[in-house]
Amino acid sequence: MVKIALQITCRLDNIEELKPGGPEFRWCLKFTCSNCGQASEKWNYVSLEESTPMQRGSGVNNFVIKCKLCSRENSMTIMEHTIKSFTLNDQGKFKAIVTFDCRGMEPSDFSAREGWTAQTIEGGREFSDVDLSEGEWEYYCDETLQPVGIYEIKHRFEKIK
Repeated sequence: MVKIALQITCRLDNIEELKPGGPEFRWCLKFTCSNCGQASEKWNYVSLEESTPMQRGSGVNNFVIKCKLCSRENSMTIMEHTIKSFTLNDQGKFKAIVTFDCRGMEPSDFSAREGWTAQTIEGGREFSDVDLSEGEWEYYCDETLQPVGIYEIKHRFEKIK
């Protein structure tokens, strides 16, 4: 098994914190089979809410897929304790926001999509179900009387030892 962290960076305007919106949050990923190198063409959703028992052992998988090329069954578990927020102080660098325990596959692409929670600066409004599908999000906070936004979202994956 390989542990792989998803790291993001973005520009936050009048946003203090950006985080996944709870256990129902769906990580939208593409994968590559570690056995044959086959890359998935379609986006797949992985969520803490969805789980299946492991074939061996007592744990659970949050995602199981059979490779279309080599027919190997591959799986992934979201390491719940690794889910973190991206904050105003994290701007300008990549920060790991989740780590996946991968067996037989590795994530190759990430799409931010919907389900994020954004907290505005100065204790302003919390926005739930923020949709980053377009690569950015803008709104107006009626509590702080300022425009708010999330821009320039980038990601990368890093193997964890």
